[in-house]
Amino acid sequence: MESIYNKSFSDLEEYFESIGEKKYKASQVYEWLYGKRVESFDEFTNVKKDVVAKIKEDFSINRLVIEQVEKDVEVHKYLFELPDGNHIEAVLMMHDYGKSLCISSQVGCNMGCKFCESGRLKKVRNLDASEMVLQVLQIEKEINDRISHIVIMGIGEPFDNYDNVIKFVEIVNHAKGLQIGSRHITISTCGLVPKIKEFSSLPYQVNLAISLHAATNEVRNKIMPINKVYPIETLIESIKEYINKTNRRVTFEYIMLEGINDSKEDAINLCNLLKGINCYVNIIPYNETNNIGFKRSKKDTILQFYDIIKRRNIQVTIRREFGSNISAACGQLRAKKESE
Repeated sequence: MESIYNKSFSDLEEYFESIGEKKYKASQVYEWLYGKRVESFDEFTNVKKDVVAKIKEDFSINRLVIEQVEKDVEVHKYLFELPDGNHIEAVLMMHDYGKSLCISSQVGCNMGCKFCESGRLKKVRNLDASEMVLQVLQIEKEINDRISHIVIMGIGEPFDNYDNVIKFVEIVNHAKGLQIGSRHITISTCGLVPKIKEFSSLPYQVNLAISLHAATNEVRNKIMPINKVYPIETLIESIKEYINKTNRRVTFEYIMLEGINDSKEDAINLCNLLKGINCYVNIIPYNETNNIGFKRSKKDTILQFYDIIKRRNIQVTIRREFGSNISAACGQLRAKKESE
């Protein structure tokens, strides 16, 4: 049975019209689900009993199971068990501007990035929109506070699950849904060029982040198989088209891997690649895992890399580190569970 949380506002309007009811009932349902946060259809007290009975026939009001929580200073990492027994992760980060939640979009990932724990365990299936929505709802309930920012950058490649991810955005952004502003939502992709082009036509002002991690095809081919399908020049051209169409700035994520992509030459190549593009670079110190042989770049190397980019007038930050005392790497908590 389909989860009620899988329905966008317009989906529910169409549903009520299809059963001979007024579409305004969609507003009532959203108020109960996202305004009052009820967990039973029986609490829909302003909806006629026969309509509630019909809703019960057609939908579930399910929940995910929080199986494990790891906590460090200003970060909580959650392991969810899905109804089919699969596992996903979400990471809550406390910032001075609010609480940000990094959610998963798939069970596993088929992109196969060599440094990524999520990609080591292949994709089992896509998450539907409800399974993404429930990550947010249940963590808000757990912490008794509101999530202000969402990053779709956990397990999975969001643009490999494009339709469900966009429906999720529609639900959480809706004025009667979770009311999270478009500019407080970021979607990350390793570079699925056709979906970047499709994404540029959406009405939402959602942020786009590109997991770049190398500035040449030679290096990127070694660590990111997607680059053999959509090489850097094709990816960059799609980003320029996206910026021209949306007038939105793009973030380029760059994980620092010792001896792989962290030399002075790599930094200069990155600057040359991004010259003139409305973007900023987010340098990410690598979270090492026991299952993958890559090493984190030395602190001095990271700072030197940062300085080279900064001096060439490209906006750049070094990502603030979270979770050094827990299973910080994306997919690491799930991998531990699967290995058991």
